[in-house]
Amino acid sequence: RAVAAGLTHNAPTITVLSTATGAPITAEGLDWPEYWVRHARGAVRFNDAVRALYERGVTTFVELGPDGVLTAMARDCLADQEGAEPEFISALRKDRPEPEALAAALAQAWTRGLPLDWSSLVAGRRVDLPHYPFQHKHYWLSTSAARNDDATAIGLGLGPAGHPLLGAAVSLADSDGLVLTGRLSLDTHPWLADHAVFGSVLFPGAALVELGVRAGDQVGCDTVDELMLEAPLALPATGGLKVQVTVGAADESGRRTFSVHSRAEGEDEAQPWLRHGTGVLSAARAAEPADLSVWPPQGAERIDLTTRYDDMAALGLEYGPAFQGLRAAWRRGEEVFAEVALDQAQTDDARRFGLHPALLDAALHAIELGALPSTGETRLPFIWTGVRLYATGAATARVRLASAGSDAVSLLIADGAGRPVATVESLALRPMSREQLAGAVKAVRNDALFEVEWTPVTPNWTLPQGTYA
Repeated sequence: RAVAAGLTHNAPTITVLSTATGAPITAEGLDWPEYWVRHARGAVRFNDAVRALYERGVTTFVELGPDGVLTAMARDCLADQEGAEPEFISALRKDRPEPEALAAALAQAWTRGLPLDWSSLVAGRRVDLPHYPFQHKHYWLSTSAARNDDATAIGLGLGPAGHPLLGAAVSLADSDGLVLTGRLSLDTHPWLADHAVFGSVLFPGAALVELGVRAGDQVGCDTVDELMLEAPLALPATGGLKVQVTVGAADESGRRTFSVHSRAEGEDEAQPWLRHGTGVLSAARAAEPADLSVWPPQGAERIDLTTRYDDMAALGLEYGPAFQGLRAAWRRGEEVFAEVALDQAQTDDARRFGLHPALLDAALHAIELGALPSTGETRLPFIWTGVRLYATGAATARVRLASAGSDAVSLLIADGAGRPVATVESLALRPMSREQLAGAVKAVRNDALFEVEWTPVTPNWTLPQGTYA
C-alpha cells in the first residue's frame, strides 16, 4: 500500500478492463492504492476480462510480456465462442531472440489489419557512400538478335555476310553485282545510341566506311577510292531499319560503284529506299605506308584533353562512352598524334570488324586539336578518299592526322606496335548546323517528324460591360 500510495495516478485515456473486477476501470470514486492492494491479494478474474473484451468487439489480443503464457490462457477463455475468430499474438517468446519474436508479432498484427507506424521501425538512416565514384557507363545486355545467324542466311538461299552490321550477301544472277543486306536498330546495336549529333542518333560516317570496306572484301576490292555521304542515316528510338549495300559490276579497270540505302521496317514497299552514300571501290592497292613505331614522335607536345568531350558536346556532338575513345594527343606543327581505344564493352567485338566504327570515329576527335584550325562550327565527315585497310580487328590504335587541304585531313592509323592498320588519303568535312541537320533528318524520314504548332485565333466575341467578382 505504501508503494502504491507513492505513485502518481491518472485517469485512463483508453478503455481498460480490470482483471480484478472483470469490468472497465473508471476514475470516479476509485481509490488507486487500495485497488492495487486488492488486485495483488484477491482473485484474478482473467476469464471475465477476456470475455468482456470479446463481447465489446475485440478480436485481436496482443500479449506484452516475456512469453506467451497469457496468450494460451486467453485462447482457452474463448474456445467455446461461436462469433468472429479471434487472433492471439505474443510480442515476445522465451524460445526466440527478442528482435525475431517482435518482428513476427508485428507481421502477424499487420496481416490482421492493425494499423502500424512502420516508419518508427524502418525510418530513414544514413548509409556509407560507395568507396569508388559512379562510372556512369552503360552495360548492354547481349541479345540473340544482335548476332548474325549465318545458318538462317544460308537456309534462305543467301550467303553469310560475316559482319556484325550485315546479315546476308547475294550475288546477282544477271550481272557481276552484289547486294549485302542487314538490319540496324538500337536494340541489336545499342552502342550506336552513344553517337548523337544535335540530339539525333546518327549512324556514324565511319560505319558507312566500314560497310564500304566489307563490300569491297566481298568482291576483291581492297580500297574505298571514294565515299560521299549524301544524307544522314538517323536511327529510330524503337524499331529498326533495313539496310542494303549494292555493288555494281566491275568496269574495264576493275573499279566498282557502290551505294548504301535504308528503309524503315514496316514501311510501304512502294516507298523508295533512301540513299545515304555513294562511292567507288578498286583493287589498286598502294604501297604500305610508314609505321608509327617511334611513339610519341620526337618534338611533339602533349595536349590536355580534360575538357575535350565537353567542348565537343557544346558543338552538338553528344557522344556517350562507346564513342569517347580519344585517350591522349600530341601536337607537332600542323600534325596531331593521338591514341584511341575502344570502350571495354566494345573490345570483344573489335575482331568482327575490319576497323570498328567507334575506333575510327575516335580518331576524328583529334582533328581540331591542330590538324585543322578550329572554326567554332560543327563539322561532320563528308567525302572519304583513298581508304585502305592493312590489318583488321584493332581495339586500340595510334593515329597521325595532318592537313590535306581546306577542311580536309589525312589519317595514318597504326596498332600499338606502330604497324599500319589503315590509311585515309583525305577526309573532307563540311559544317552542319542544328537546323540543317534537323531539316535533313526530316527530309530522309519522308516528313515523319511532327511538331505541335499553336495557331493564333482572333476572338469574334466581346465581353459585356460590367463589374465581375
